Amino acid sequence: MKMSDSRVASPPGGDLRPPLGSNPGAVLREIRTEKGWTLTEVSERTRIPVSTLSKIETGKMSLSYEKLLRLSRGLEIDITQLFSAAASPPASTHTATGRRSITPLGEGPSIQTATYNYTYPSADLLNKLLNPMIIDIKVRSIDDFGDLMRHSGEEYVLVLEGECEFHTDMYAPSLLKTGDSVYFDASMGHGYVAVGEGPCRILSVCSATDADLKSALQPLGGEKRA
Repeated sequence: MKMSDSRVASPPGGDLRPPLGSNPGAVLREIRTEKGWTLTEVSERTRIPVSTLSKIETGKMSLSYEKLLRLSRGLEIDITQLFSAAASPPASTHTATGRRSITPLGEGPSIQTATYNYTYPSADLLNKLLNPMIIDIKVRSIDDFGDLMRHSGEEYVLVLEGECEFHTDMYAPSLLKTGDSVYFDASMGHGYVAVGEGPCRILSVCSATDADLKSALQPLGGEKRA
């Protein structure tokens, strides 16, 4: 399936290519200014050198996958906020705000890992109660997966294309075909393994917090988890 060039391509250990119109450096500078942090303070929070942060802010250095995770965790923001044109204030938590987001087919920032390729719809909305992800499953053996993932909240998965095995640490593996779905407690260890030679794509909707999802995603940056 052909994907739009607006995706973020990130081979393990490589550089991120943000969607057209996004500016991670401007987002970093705006959030830092809003919070009153110096580059030195951001460096202490992210473990990224001041000189590197300065180059990122001025657009003189691209972001590696590792730096993206360090920034999102250190700044305490959703990982996809760094792909925005500029930082946005949190949405109101009171009555209905009329928020909505439309993501055209094949668009949305994405991150490639050794196990999955993640694409993030509705990346322009911050502080979401639900976190949708479209996942292309690359791994085809549970032996190559490493430790199962786990995070807070609940998760719903719908198989959009192909077949996959759904593995957990409490149940025998289940075969999920196109159109099948599963809803489960995401604190239970879980993982998806593609079946057959064809592509396998799923829609995952998690109620986990952004911070927990980032923590669960971190071990997938191109290395098998120990």
